[in-house]
Formats: sequence, C-alpha cells, structure tokens
Amino acid sequence: QLFTIRDAMERDPVGSLKRVKSLGYQDLETYGYDGEKGAYYGLKTAEFKQVLEELELTTSSGHYGFAPYFHTPLAQLEQFVDQCIEGALAAGQRYITWPWLDPESRSIASFKKLCEKLNWIGERVTQAGLGFAYHNHDYEFFDQGGDTGYDIILRETDPRLVKLQLDLYWVMHSSKKSPKELVALQPGRFVMWHIKDMDKVTRDYTELGNGSIDYTSILPDPELAGLEYYFIEQGGNFAENSMKSIAESAAYFQKNLQKHL
Repeated sequence: QLFTIRDAMERDPVGSLKRVKSLGYQDLETYGYDGEKGAYYGLKTAEFKQVLEELELTTSSGHYGFAPYFHTPLAQLEQFVDQCIEGALAAGQRYITWPWLDPESRSIASFKKLCEKLNWIGERVTQAGLGFAYHNHDYEFFDQGGDTGYDIILRETDPRLVKLQLDLYWVMHSSKKSPKELVALQPGRFVMWHIKDMDKVTRDYTELGNGSIDYTSILPDPELAGLEYYFIEQGGNFAENSMKSIAESAAYFQKNLQKHL
C-alpha cells in the first residue's frame, strides 16, 4: 500500500516507485486519487500507468476518498464515483476500495446509511466492469449496544456487489473474532487483505517481524477467503523511515510469509 511511503511519494513518486520495485514488490495499492485532475501523485493517470508499465509494476486496487461524500447529495457522490471508475480503469486496477469513515460517521445509524451507499456504489462500479470493496479499521468492531458496524456491513451489504478488504492488523487489534472466524462467516468475500504488524508494547504499527502478530498461525485459508490480492502496509511508527521499513517488511515477508499465500 503506497500510503506507507506517502512522504516519499510526495517528494519523488517516480524514484520511490523504482525503489519499491527493487525491493521485490510487484503489485501496488494506490491512495489519494485526484478525481478533478485525473491524477495519481501529481501524475496524470496515463503518465502514472506508463511509469508502472516501464517498471513492470501493476496496481490492482486503490483507496479512494469517499468519506467527504458521506453526507453530500447523491449527485456529488455519483460524480466522484464516476471519476474513480475512470481513474481505476485507466490505471489498470480491478478494485475500487472505500477506506475510511470520519469519526462523526461511525454510529449504528451511520453504518446502516453506509450500507445503502456501499450497495449503490457497488452496483455502479460492478456495471463498469470493476469490483468494489470496503476496508476496515478498528471502529467497525466497537460494541454499540450489542451490535457492531462490521456486523451491520456483513448483514446489510450485498456480497455480490460489496467485497471486503480485511485489514488483519485491525482485526487482531480490536475484533472479538479472529480473522479465521470472520472469514468463516462469509467465505469467498474477503478478496483482499492488508498485512501489517503490531508493536508488542504500544500496539501501534511496526515493521513485519518486529511485532506481536504471528501471521503463520492467524492467516485464514486464502482459498476459503476468496483471496485475490494482498498488500503490506505500515501506516506510521517507522523504526527509522518509511523506505527502510518497507525494505525490512519485504525481506521478512519473502522469508516467512509468502509461502503461506
């Protein structure tokens, strides 16, 4: 997930992608698409796609900024969704992913409203020949009177239209159910995973292999989950800097986890 190296991408997107390639990464997830300008990281989509092709990299999913449109008129959301579809198709992505909810949009009532929007977006994205997914953090698992946001999403979104991108760190951090238990609820729906480690003391992010998550024991069965793509991510708390962290995580993943996927 390129959000991990957002500081480097802001300074030098092309040079950063070259470094990413040199570390063994092959497939990327984007963030921060500018729908008005049709650009990723300040590069027009066609230029960004050309850079990826020259480096023999692909991008299979993008995190798109839907949160500001949660409470706007449907016409504004529709315009943004269409911009995202245009960008994703041009970049060669297969999935558009909803990645975030603002704090004021995390009540039970808001999650029910969210599900209506997810189904609507999912139908529009599916009609365009792409897949649509929802990415979790911790707040989906907070108990709110015996119910959780994730329970509502599982119940009230259409599995054909809304797939799930399972952030394994946040599941281990905040869910009462394990990743395997969540997958068992709706097999085949968890088409993408985020893999990152948890600091043993602070429970913040850390480099793969430095934390408390034993991925060799908690990983769900990829086939049962419906896994298509996985992304290594570290949102912050780098031991030195983001680029060194993705090097360390790549090395650990290649040695210890790749064989399990």
